[in-house]
Amino acid sequence: MPTTTLHAAPFDGRLFRRVLGLFPTGVTVVTTWDEAGRPVGATVSSFNSVSLDPPLVLFSLAKNMACCESFAAGGPIAIHILGDGQEDLSNRFARGGADKWADLTYGAAEHGAPLLEGALATFECRPYAQYPGGDHTIFVAEVARLRFRDGEPLVFCAGGYRRLAEREVCA
Repeated sequence: MPTTTLHAAPFDGRLFRRVLGLFPTGVTVVTTWDEAGRPVGATVSSFNSVSLDPPLVLFSLAKNMACCESFAAGGPIAIHILGDGQEDLSNRFARGGADKWADLTYGAAEHGAPLLEGALATFECRPYAQYPGGDHTIFVAEVARLRFRDGEPLVFCAGGYRRLAEREVCA
């Protein structure tokens, strides 16, 4: 199998992004409210656990995203882990524009954030910290409540949605 070597200079941002895309990730949609009380959200694959005590998670948003300021304002946050078959919801929140919420059923979480129906898992969170990270802002959130259901996660890798393969047990 041929290999490609990434050299330190000159740095190619497109190649860097392509190689990062080889790392499979789950898909989340993060939600909060804007200053006018309208729901905002974005599809995010940069989601990770940080701590068990206190229960902390993180995600990052590009600073130029329209909703980044709403998350930076410090209101309640919901992080929805999408399940297999929720590609349309992922694609809806990956695009720009205010029509993301059109014809979409949602409620308010106990801790106040917009809550999407049907996610594989949902973390209801309070803002904990924010950090600059180059062209992104890293948001750390404290989990106040979680919900989950049985099912398979939505997985993204190499520019497309994937399914988890069943692992064979060796006898």
